Amino acid sequence: MAIKSEMELYAPVKAYLEQLGYEVRGEVRHCDIVAIRGEEPPLIVELKRSFSVPLLLQGIDRLRLSRTVYVAFERPAKGRAPHGASWSELRMLCGMLGLGMMTVQFYKSRKPRVEVECHPPELSPEGRAAAGNVRKPRRSKYAADKLEKEFKERQGDYNVGGSSKRKLVTAYREKALQLAHLLHRYGPQAPRKLRDATGNAQAAATLRSNVYGWFERVERGIYRLTPAGEAALDEYKHVLEGGFRFEETGGLDGEGAQ
Repeated sequence: MAIKSEMELYAPVKAYLEQLGYEVRGEVRHCDIVAIRGEEPPLIVELKRSFSVPLLLQGIDRLRLSRTVYVAFERPAKGRAPHGASWSELRMLCGMLGLGMMTVQFYKSRKPRVEVECHPPELSPEGRAAAGNVRKPRRSKYAADKLEKEFKERQGDYNVGGSSKRKLVTAYREKALQLAHLLHRYGPQAPRKLRDATGNAQAAATLRSNVYGWFERVERGIYRLTPAGEAALDEYKHVLEGGFRFEETGGLDGEGAQ
């Protein structure tokens, strides 16, 4: 059965990776799927409805961030490789590009099946030797570090990989929601109190920059929630209900004590 959106690939690929012991996040710094297991380098998966040149180009670009990159797409209903190629030819092509390949088979009455057609050549000595003469994008340590930092600072997975034109729940937005939640609960507060309650060292900077229009200063050193902030708490209720891993250390009250 033909899927209508690449977003439909996200849940089965995520479930497959979680069964292998990975922690999975969707839409992390423009990557459809990022998965991390222990101290291993990030595993990245790019999703498309079908096998295509744009999918391969996205995968090649992600090699700047990690050498463990897969492309994933829906497996045609009859099992034939796309574009008149053979599966062995597609595996060879992905291997030459330094990529792994996954397919997802969808059924009418049972769960989708994820199949790893080939792993990135970096995962085996033989593969590294075979792909040794292939020129790959230079790895960017700066960009790779930013990817891992964003992944590790997120407290939940609230985005669907492959989505577009949707507001993403980033680590920054999660932390801003923490502050909004406390201001809603306790009333106007000093940044220092919010910093201590959340463990967010950038609490004061987030309040001052007010990227989303959720906060306003009512007097020197005291901030409150705006109507836009109240609306955001309702819009992102699913994030709040997911729970935040932070301790309220006390000292918060309805008078904004300094």
